[in-house]
Amino acid sequence: MNYDLVIFDNDGVLVDSEPISNRLLAAYLTELGHPTTYEESVRDYMGSAMHRIHELVEERSGQRLPADFDAVFHGRVFAAFERELEAVAGAADVLKKLAAEGVPYCVASSGSHERIRVGHRKTGLDVHFPDGVVFSADDVGRGKPAPDLFLHAAERMGVAPERCVVVEDSGLGVQAALAAGMDVYGFTAMTPQAKLAGAGGFFGSMRELPSILGL
Repeated sequence: MNYDLVIFDNDGVLVDSEPISNRLLAAYLTELGHPTTYEESVRDYMGSAMHRIHELVEERSGQRLPADFDAVFHGRVFAAFERELEAVAGAADVLKKLAAEGVPYCVASSGSHERIRVGHRKTGLDVHFPDGVVFSADDVGRGKPAPDLFLHAAERMGVAPERCVVVEDSGLGVQAALAAGMDVYGFTAMTPQAKLAGAGGFFGSMRELPSILGL
């Protein structure tokens, strides 16, 4: 099927940020008295907006995270991004091919606009994403697995949900895309296929994506 809009998740799909952010999240939660391993962070929080981290910690422990949790965490993450972050292999080539063939695309991320922009500047992907095609869970209030973010992106891009395809690497993102009535393909470079249940197809390398999208 040819689509009128390709919606990319950001973390883990365009920029290789998930290992960095989950390592730091596990360490910070542990530091605050909520022991968390890297594997548990990936399992429980990968693809989540910040509000979901707060909600799960409070639900499990009965304690709220500090008021400055987001600011401290993002400060640590952004500093690590500047040192370590790289684009996902092949992501830039996919974006160039979409542009060359006139296929609209955008990014819809659970991360904040600042997080998206910091990562894109560091990796050089910023040249592919002007302001009008960058959407964050901050824009809608509810992150994935709610469909709000993907529906917001489609509306702003002027495309009906059923004409959109989402590229995701988290179970929460797949759920959100399906709830929005969109097709979705699961990127398995970091996430096992079984955790992306419901996706219409799977791929482990960005080099595979153009043919999957019919380019």
